[in-house]
Amino acid sequence: MGGGAVAGSNHGGHGVIPGVRLVILGRQGAGKGTQCTRLARHYIVPHISTGDILRAAFKEGTDFGRKAQEYMSRGDLLPDDIIIGVVGERLVKDDTRTRGYILDGFPRTVGQAEALAELTSEAPIDLAIDLEVPEDIVLLRISNRRVCVDCGTNYSVQAPPRYDWICDVCGGDVVHREDDTPDAVRKRLDLYSKETEPLIAYFEQLRMLVGVDGIGSADEVTQRIVHAIESRGRGGVVG
Repeated sequence: MGGGAVAGSNHGGHGVIPGVRLVILGRQGAGKGTQCTRLARHYIVPHISTGDILRAAFKEGTDFGRKAQEYMSRGDLLPDDIIIGVVGERLVKDDTRTRGYILDGFPRTVGQAEALAELTSEAPIDLAIDLEVPEDIVLLRISNRRVCVDCGTNYSVQAPPRYDWICDVCGGDVVHREDDTPDAVRKRLDLYSKETEPLIAYFEQLRMLVGVDGIGSADEVTQRIVHAIESRGRGGVVG
């Protein structure tokens, strides 16, 4: 298989555009953000996280961005139609239509997955990857996690920034988030299980789900994911 083979070989002189359309699932602390970033580089596609596209929609002042900002300024949870609308705005941009994408944080429910199927009816997603990491391990990872308050870069007690908990990337303070306590994390994991178990069953029924072991180094996990995609005949031409 080889770590960078897909992007390199498909980006040659044959007019072939590398790309995939993926949904990445997994518990908090499973390593989704890390793997989405690596896969986006590997397949030369945008990494679309719901947090990032909401911020972009606010900044651009899109219709759904303005509506989302109204809810969030009141401290209200965003309803599905707003989240789906913001994702829909992002999926019609040129880079996603021509190259593909990796969705991180969407869909979270079966209802959102059904909406995604409608949004992508002309060019459906290839696979949903479930990063499988046991709950006790993600609890340990999150309790050891430290985050830059300015840019969001993740560190850990075992892998701190180079100097005195100052971010290597932007110089911001690296802290232990208040909501990364074991009790708070357990509540989030319980909510994830409640919402996502039906979603996993949904993708399984469609034969679109692939479970990947999320234990090991970042390189090892990336190689497993790429192998899973290639073994399903994915990761070639999009469009």
